[in-house]
Amino acid sequence: MTEDRTLRTSRTLPFSPEEIYGAFSSADLLASWWGPEGFSNTFEIFDFTAGGRWKFVMHGPDGKDYLNESFFEELVPDSKVVIHHDCPPNFKLTVELAPVGEGTHLTWEQVFEDAETAQAVKQRAGSANEQNIDKLARVLGEVGGAV
Repeated sequence: MTEDRTLRTSRTLPFSPEEIYGAFSSADLLASWWGPEGFSNTFEIFDFTAGGRWKFVMHGPDGKDYLNESFFEELVPDSKVVIHHDCPPNFKLTVELAPVGEGTHLTWEQVFEDAETAQAVKQRAGSANEQNIDKLARVLGEVGGAV
């Protein structure tokens, strides 16, 4: 059972699955919204293909830099993005996109190696995933959803 190792959130956004998927597949757009409020990113490697590497530095509002290394495990255009975060804390992120009415229902699920890590991240990062989705919606709104 993975429930105690999982952080999950979902939301319906007023953008098409194509627009949201495009915000993942475009390095420039992704760099502008990835991470909690106050964080920015510098991408070193961004190979948006199944098995492709994604290496970047998140710049925190505290002035600290956080190296991130991941790979894209599965990419289903306009439907699913699965990312393996290969440095501590290790996790698999699955983002699923389902069309609903005039928008998309987005499900964001992180599965960690153990419950202890999941709870530590939840304590420390709390609303980080919600902030990430807020930033995604803001960026898509600014670009008019056109990606």
